[in-house]
Amino acid sequence: MKVFVTGASGFIGSAVIEELINAGHQVIGLARSEQSAKKISEVGAAVLKGSLEDLDILKQGASLADGIIHTAFFHDFTQFLKAAEMDKAAIKAMGEALMGTTKPIVVTAGILGLPLIEGYITEESRLSESAPRSSETTALALAGKGIHASVIRLAPSVHDKGDDGFVPFIIKQAQKNGLSAYPAAGNNHWPAVHRLDASKAYRLALEKGAKGALYNVVSDTGIEVKKIAAVIGEKLNLPVASLSGEELAKHFEWMSRFISFDSPATNLNTKEQLGWTPTHIGLIEDMQQNYL
Repeated sequence: MKVFVTGASGFIGSAVIEELINAGHQVIGLARSEQSAKKISEVGAAVLKGSLEDLDILKQGASLADGIIHTAFFHDFTQFLKAAEMDKAAIKAMGEALMGTTKPIVVTAGILGLPLIEGYITEESRLSESAPRSSETTALALAGKGIHASVIRLAPSVHDKGDDGFVPFIIKQAQKNGLSAYPAAGNNHWPAVHRLDASKAYRLALEKGAKGALYNVVSDTGIEVKKIAAVIGEKLNLPVASLSGEELAKHFEWMSRFISFDSPATNLNTKEQLGWTPTHIGLIEDMQQNYL
C-alpha cells in the first residue's frame, strides 16, 4: 500500500514511517522544510513538500496514496485553538479527497480529558462536541459520510528517546522552579504508551481498522501524576510538593489544565480488534533510563 503520512518527520510520524516501510508499504511523507524532507528521504520515503495549512497539497497527497495516516499537529499549546482549527481543516480536506473510495484515513486524537465510564476511559467514551480539539469528531463525521476514517487516541505521554512533549516539559518546569510539583492530591492518572508500540497501532489501524472505530492506544493504563513527580524529584534531588490554584498555574503555565486531568484508560477492545500487543518499556522505566 502507498501511504501518505503527515507529520512524517516528527517524533511519532518518523516511527510510523519506519513501521510502514518495514511492513512492506511505500510512504509519501509531508515535509514543510528542507530539513524535514531530508529526514524523510533518508528512511526511504518519498517527499511531498507542504505544510498542514496547504490544503491543496494535502488533497494531492491523498489522491496519490492508497491510504492516509495523519499524525501532524501544530504543537504550540499557547495557541491551542488555532492548532485545533488547522487540524480540523486538514482532516476535512484529506478526508473529502477520499470521498467515493475505500481508501482508509487514520486520524490522531488524544485520550486526555475524555469522560470516564465506570472509572475508565474506554473506546465507548465520547468526546464532547464543545471540546476545543475536534480531530476525533471531524474523523467520525467523515465516517458518517461513508469515508473509511478511524481514530487513534494517543496517551498524553508517547515516550521514547527524543521525546519533547508533556513529560520533558514537566521535568523542565521542575528544574526551572527547583520543585517537582503535582496537582492537589496527585492521585489523578495519566496513561502512557511507548512510541514504537504506538507506531505499530497506526499500521494495524491502517491495514484493518474499521470505519468509525476509536482505538485507545495506551500501554500504561494509568500512572498517578504524583508518582511521575516523585521520580523526577528523586532523580534531580528536588523537593516534591502538591500545588493548587495560582501556584499550580504559575508552576505549570499553559500545562496547568492538562496536568490536572484524571484519565485512566483501558485498551482491551483496541488490543482485540487490531491484534495489538504493546511490548516496550513503560513510562516510569523509560524516564529513569532515558529522561533524567
